[in-house]
Amino acid sequence: MNVKLNDNVVVITGKYAGKQGKVVATSPKSGRVTVEGVNVRKKAQKARKANEVSQIVEKEAPIDVSNVMVVCDSCSKAIRVKYSVVEGKKHRVCPKCGATLDKAYAGKGAKTAAKAAEPKKRVRKRAKKEEAAPEETGDKAE
Repeated sequence: MNVKLNDNVVVITGKYAGKQGKVVATSPKSGRVTVEGVNVRKKAQKARKANEVSQIVEKEAPIDVSNVMVVCDSCSKAIRVKYSVVEGKKHRVCPKCGATLDKAYAGKGAKTAAKAAEPKKRVRKRAKKEEAAPEETGDKAE
């Protein structure tokens, strides 16, 4: 399956043809994806607790992966995904502009740049416990 989580896709067939959205969930075994704002269904939700209210909830339903195409971030066109192998690792590439679709393989320094960009974790400094000095045991004359 050439569509991954958080990809921007465009629906090419059906009721929602031409609509763009972000992939919210994928299920490779069944070959279906859930796209944000596409194939919205209404479902009655029953109140489960005494203080809750029954309501009708709108929820996105999955559509077949063959009905969507990935949109390239750099050239913003619907594309068929091309695969490229670099240093023994396979990643997705746009055939029109040559841009990398996988964020992890966007560049060799992408991981280090991401680490440098995120703030350092704050660690609470704890006061060191002073070791109790062993009490002097003097021999007392009895």
